[in-house]
Amino acid sequence: MKKIKTDIMIVGTGVAGLFAALHLPEDKQILMITKGMLTESDSYLAQGGICVQHDEEDYEAFMEDTMKAGHYENRRESVDIMIRSSRAVIEELMAWGVDFARQDGELLYTREGAHSRARILYHEDITGEEITGKLLEQVQKLPNVTLMEQETMVEILEKENHCYGIIMRDPQENLTAVEAAYTIWACGGIGGLYEHSTNFPHLTGDALALALKHGVELEHPEYVQIHPTTLYSKVPGRRFLISESVRGEGAYLYNKNMERFASEVLPRDILSQKIHEQMKKDGMPHVWLDMRPLGEEKIRTHFPHIYQHCLEEGFDVTKECIPVVPAQHYFMGGVKVDKNSRTTMEHLYAAGETSCNGVHGANRLASNSLLESLVFAKRAALDICKKWENEVDWKKASDIAGVIIEKLDEKTCRLLENEKELRECYAQKVRDEIERAEQKR
Repeated sequence: MKKIKTDIMIVGTGVAGLFAALHLPEDKQILMITKGMLTESDSYLAQGGICVQHDEEDYEAFMEDTMKAGHYENRRESVDIMIRSSRAVIEELMAWGVDFARQDGELLYTREGAHSRARILYHEDITGEEITGKLLEQVQKLPNVTLMEQETMVEILEKENHCYGIIMRDPQENLTAVEAAYTIWACGGIGGLYEHSTNFPHLTGDALALALKHGVELEHPEYVQIHPTTLYSKVPGRRFLISESVRGEGAYLYNKNMERFASEVLPRDILSQKIHEQMKKDGMPHVWLDMRPLGEEKIRTHFPHIYQHCLEEGFDVTKECIPVVPAQHYFMGGVKVDKNSRTTMEHLYAAGETSCNGVHGANRLASNSLLESLVFAKRAALDICKKWENEVDWKKASDIAGVIIEKLDEKTCRLLENEKELRECYAQKVRDEIERAEQKR
């Protein structure tokens, strides 16, 4: 088995991993890997926007909207941190070139389901691509960061609840042990476990499987969010998301008789339930979404990519309704972390959709995901900076990592090398834990 050494290992190249890398010391060597290609993270797929505290008077409303959407199961401290950090994060993004919509030089804000006011910044209907792309450009400029594609984390190097790095596998099923002083899991959600999801199919909850294997605590793995409106198709696979901001701007939902049946800006879980109920009542595999009330100009300028994609699927949203159906979208549970994104294992952090810091509670408020990922990824990086000098004994850590690698038996290595067998093993482990948590609840 090949061995390499780095100061900090980041698993994932979405907004959480990238933002963490940008806040780590430039004198530390950082290795970032992604299971797919650099642009194949769910961060790229985010359409609607990113929340920000609009002004000082918005704090209480933002807090209440987030708590209410999460059925008051949120960690209030985490929500507070996210809201109070939001404006500074937006300023950083803009300094790195992120282009949010403006009118006469002033930022434009939009509103989505369960928000009591407009507090969402956006870039057309590809906000995630705009943010992630600009962050990736900045990370690629850093001489201390190495980015590797199509490398899958298959194991961690762990002894006595301390993480000493990971083992990764390339497409040719070659294994590489990576010794690292600190490891950050920023490897996305679990959409690949579902038949219909808005996520990339390679996101199968690998970090959760490894957490279960090594006794790292999880929190609320049963909290899986369904997005109410994805473009219906008879073809299985990843569903195209019709952003919540479409409904926030005034689109209507209809039953088979072209009658409205629910408020379009209900929280996602409630609206998804009502759509399923209506589909059952109608005997239909979908309901209808009408974007025409927005007007052709707004559709073409605010939602150009949704407009174009629907055209490619045979629907002109400026002239007709489109069929939509709920699909798995976001994972509110995950690897349990504290306010600084520390897991229950020493020297192991988690951020983004992989983690659960309690911000979202039982149901995520629309457009909080990008903000939450950025805020707590930065906190992970800053915590590592603060702890580094007192906690890193490289010689001792390297010796322990070497012993862990030497003790890997031939049977374990064969399993780690076998992509199909290991994927099925880890996926089933996560599915079983979600089912167990659901039954317990």
